[in-house]
Amino acid sequence: MEDLAQRKLLSALSHGAIFFSSLIVSIGIPIAILFISNDPIVKENAKESLNFHINLYIYGNIFGLLSIILIGVPFLIGLWIVSLIMPIIAIVRVLSEPNLSYRYPLIFRLV
Repeated sequence: MEDLAQRKLLSALSHGAIFFSSLIVSIGIPIAILFISNDPIVKENAKESLNFHINLYIYGNIFGLLSIILIGVPFLIGLWIVSLIMPIIAIVRVLSEPNLSYRYPLIFRLV
């Protein structure tokens, strides 16, 4: 039972790390979990969280550059909403189904 509780905690922590304000902390937590944990489900959740973080930063930079010509402002607002909603959905899913890793839709998997 302790292993299941640890799996839930580490998986939820890796997805919820985006809510920490610092860039280093929000990306550092999934990286640390990826290297520390031996559980394959936790590792998959940490990789997926890391991929989501990287995608958000790439899209944020692109939309930020586009906002100079006022096209990217609605995209930045949408990206902000997605960055709030999707990790919450991921946390709920990994807590309710701890034996499955959560996959974010429509992201590039770089890690």
